[in-house]
Amino acid sequence: MPTGTMTSKGQITIPKPVRDDLGLVSGSQVTFTRTREGDYLVRREPRSIRALRGSLRYDGPAISLEQMDEAIAAAAAKAGR
Repeated sequence: MPTGTMTSKGQITIPKPVRDDLGLVSGSQVTFTRTREGDYLVRREPRSIRALRGSLRYDGPAISLEQMDEAIAAAAAKAGR
């Protein structure tokens, strides 16, 4: 069973197998929920769509919503939808 050790600053390194199983990456948030038995459940907080803001870069000229809609429709038609 993977274990972690708390530092003097109260920080615990989550073992890699646990990080992988939970899908944790740098900046991930987790919640700690106390059960009736007094144990804690650790859960990954789902990322908000707002957390993705600015993660994609577009260096080309600005395009209109109509142009975006046309591009989406063309790609959907090409995919056979």
